[in-house]
Amino acid sequence: MGGMPVLQPFPTQKVDSIDPFLLLHHAQIKVPEHRDPKQLGVGPHPHRGFSPVTFIYKGGVHHRDSRGNDSVIYEGGVQWMNAGMGLIHSERPPEDIHERGGIQEIIQLWVNSPKKDKMEIPEYFPASKEDIETLIEHSGTVEIDVVCGELKGKKGVVSGKSPVNAFNLRLKAGGNTELIIPEDHNSFIYLLEGEIRLNGFGIIEEKNVILLNNDGEGVKIEANKESRALLLSGLPLNEPVVSHGPFVMNSQTEIMEAMRDYQMGKMGILIEE
Repeated sequence: MGGMPVLQPFPTQKVDSIDPFLLLHHAQIKVPEHRDPKQLGVGPHPHRGFSPVTFIYKGGVHHRDSRGNDSVIYEGGVQWMNAGMGLIHSERPPEDIHERGGIQEIIQLWVNSPKKDKMEIPEYFPASKEDIETLIEHSGTVEIDVVCGELKGKKGVVSGKSPVNAFNLRLKAGGNTELIIPEDHNSFIYLLEGEIRLNGFGIIEEKNVILLNNDGEGVKIEANKESRALLLSGLPLNEPVVSHGPFVMNSQTEIMEAMRDYQMGKMGILIEE
């Protein structure tokens, strides 16, 4: 991803996408001390037709885009961008990354936008750790950050263009929780670290994605060791998907139009200072 090594749980040869989720990247890198953070990360590039979402687990991310947004979000926060008709953005390590340990761990998720919203004005939602409501369960052995959607009375601070739930889970060994997922949602769990047991399935080891059944019964999770997981669910769009690089539309003609508009400067200009 822009020269940054990543794990890609999907799409793969076995799993293309999980409608409305298009792609998931997990990156964990040590930022070289001899390099200027302004020259690292992912430089200016365009997007159209979907929402690139960045979950920050360690370090931070400096976001800048062609609509004038400029913010740094640190560990525990999220940057959610509805790209709409198109813009150019960059995601770099913050200037103080070395003072914070020099490690950057992020997940980038691509969430597809409904056809009716693909050409809307772009929106950017930065959320720090302090902005996000956290649910604490099982005598403090389970913490769940409600990033998007709603869970047990807690509401997410950001929202997508279609119904989506996004929860970050931290479980100590022996911690357990039960989460109800809407029956009409596609859902999955990505285990960043640790080992968990899913009721009715078995043991899950880290760096794996588990697709959940669409049965409305929810999921019971128990941690065998200290674990971190991302649970996502979303209402499937059931619309044609045509993608090319950073553009995701509904037809090849729309992709050609996106490429033309980008080359003509209609997505703006981002000059990093």
